[in-house]
Amino acid sequence: MGNARGFLTRRKGGKGWHWTDIVTWVWLIGGLIVMFGPAVWLTFSSFKTPAALAEFPPSILPYVTQQVKVDGYEKPLALFEAKMPDGSTQVLAEVRRVGIVAQMVDPKAPGQIIRVNIADRQPVREIAFATENYTKPFTQFDFVQYLWNSVFVTVTATLITLIVNSMAAFALSKYEFKGRNAAMLVILATLMVPLSVILVPLYSIISTVGLFNNLWGVILPTVATPTGVFILRQYMLTIPDELIDAARMDKASEWQIYWRIILPLTAPALAVLAIFSVVWRWNDFLWPLIVLSRRELYTLQVGLSIYSGELNVQWHYILAMTVVTMIPVVLVFIFLQRFITTGIAGSGLK
Repeated sequence: MGNARGFLTRRKGGKGWHWTDIVTWVWLIGGLIVMFGPAVWLTFSSFKTPAALAEFPPSILPYVTQQVKVDGYEKPLALFEAKMPDGSTQVLAEVRRVGIVAQMVDPKAPGQIIRVNIADRQPVREIAFATENYTKPFTQFDFVQYLWNSVFVTVTATLITLIVNSMAAFALSKYEFKGRNAAMLVILATLMVPLSVILVPLYSIISTVGLFNNLWGVILPTVATPTGVFILRQYMLTIPDELIDAARMDKASEWQIYWRIILPLTAPALAVLAIFSVVWRWNDFLWPLIVLSRRELYTLQVGLSIYSGELNVQWHYILAMTVVTMIPVVLVFIFLQRFITTGIAGSGLK
């Protein structure tokens, strides 16, 4: 802790501030706001009520208008700080609003109606977290089922992606055969083909093999990725061939070489690909929307679309569930980042 404090408070000019210190701090703080500001705003907004989300200018914290129980009125009334004709201010409760005129009463003496222009009042607000934005989707909708479908698709697709891409990368990096470079060029060329171009033939194949309205129809077409093959191949090229030759001299099979030597040494690259795959599969919307038409099979991203109707968009639910969808991706990155930062400089020979 002391080392971190000393590093943060260190100055180029000694005890005084140098202009480079100011530029560095402005750059770091600005980058911090740009990177984490939207996430913080999203998190706080997910606790707002629909009325608070519609406010302009918007606020970062989830404010709500205070309410008070007034004698003679069944429901609690919203409190406002109103400007009176004599220039003083008074806290009043709104009974109803007609156009630009609000009919208000004094909570302590509710017998007399006071008419106030809505421009001459300000709501009395307090910070309150609308936790029902999180609880209602779990209790009133099939959110848990959507969450399970997304977890199954993401985990299964990631595991298969790591195996398929690592096998292809192993063959393209450690085996000498005619057309190896051409095969790699063809794989990389598929990066330039957008998904919209292959949607129709891909859908026809899925329908033909009977995987329509099946989670496996979402998983299998996405497991072979040219990006993953390229990342793993480039990393495997740095593994000395002497390791493989020594293993073959010890009568190790090609599968044993791949499973016991290549995969452990490629762990940092596999961690990078795993993070990419989790982000891709977890956030995928278009392909599951095309393949799945039964509601009980929806993934999380497709399930969130039910909160967006033709005439009404329930932003408070969408924001809350978006925060929930971010949590698994963040946890995966936190767990796998140590594999990326450790062993990346290892040569494989000890």
